Amino acid sequence: MADGKDYFVHESAYVDEPCTIGAGTKIWHFCHVMKGAVIGRNCSIGQNVFVGSKTKMGDNCKIQNNVSIYDCVELDDHVFCGPSMVFTNVINPRCEVVRKDEYLWTRVRRGATIGANATIVCGSTLNEYAFIAAGAVITKDVPAYALMAGVPARRIGWMSRHGHRLTFDAAGAATCPGSGERYRLTGPEQVEFLGGKA
Repeated sequence: MADGKDYFVHESAYVDEPCTIGAGTKIWHFCHVMKGAVIGRNCSIGQNVFVGSKTKMGDNCKIQNNVSIYDCVELDDHVFCGPSMVFTNVINPRCEVVRKDEYLWTRVRRGATIGANATIVCGSTLNEYAFIAAGAVITKDVPAYALMAGVPARRIGWMSRHGHRLTFDAAGAATCPGSGERYRLTGPEQVEFLGGKA
């Protein structure tokens, strides 16, 4: 790590001080981290990423190339943002109207995945381990473990923490084929993680 710091910043990147960057984080080519940003430990910030000053990012987040994490976006631990996905911060932007005091918070909870070129409309919450397909447009809150696809996005299934699609039996139980962890449907739009192995 450069300059005695416990994180890495590529020489082509700009990091405005003061900000908070956790140990083991890597910030790659042509990135810009604004003053006041909070980035957790062991994150990977890919090429040409912008991180706003009112941004909070947890530990072990993976931000792929060409993503802007605007003000009022909050990422929990272990969030994956695919290449060129988009966050918005205003519902009704107009160039002639200044709306910086109207930004809406967008929250992405632990373990969620956002695919390449997806758009997350501001004010939405993506709950734990949600999986947003490439190119999807999210316009409302997303349940935990939901698999979302389309424009506007709708739920087309459920995903495990391990990243496998879940198939529920008649009793509403499912087992992740990758990890053996167990899940249960507790409502039409709700899945409960039971843990352990089947």
